[in-house]
Amino acid sequence: MNGHPRQPPAHEITCLQAVNLVTEYLDGNLPDDARQRFETHLAECQHCTEHVNQIRITVELTGQVRDEELAPAVREDLLNLYWRWFSDQHPRPA
Repeated sequence: MNGHPRQPPAHEITCLQAVNLVTEYLDGNLPDDARQRFETHLAECQHCTEHVNQIRITVELTGQVRDEELAPAVREDLLNLYWRWFSDQHPRPA
């Protein structure tokens, strides 16, 4: 072993790439070739399959909640949670 991480073959994607494609996949916005690679990965990766299922269920459930139905404190908590997640995903350059 040469100490370098294994690069996936061209037809494979990594788990990180799969996680980043979940929304586009669920929305039906992936081009055919990317969708096929994504679905091949899901067929081989139990963890990513579970992640997609969890996101699908979350979208179905939260899609039924209207902004005006949320208590102001709950809305604020959700927004704060989103912005913390967003900041973690998009760190500012040092």
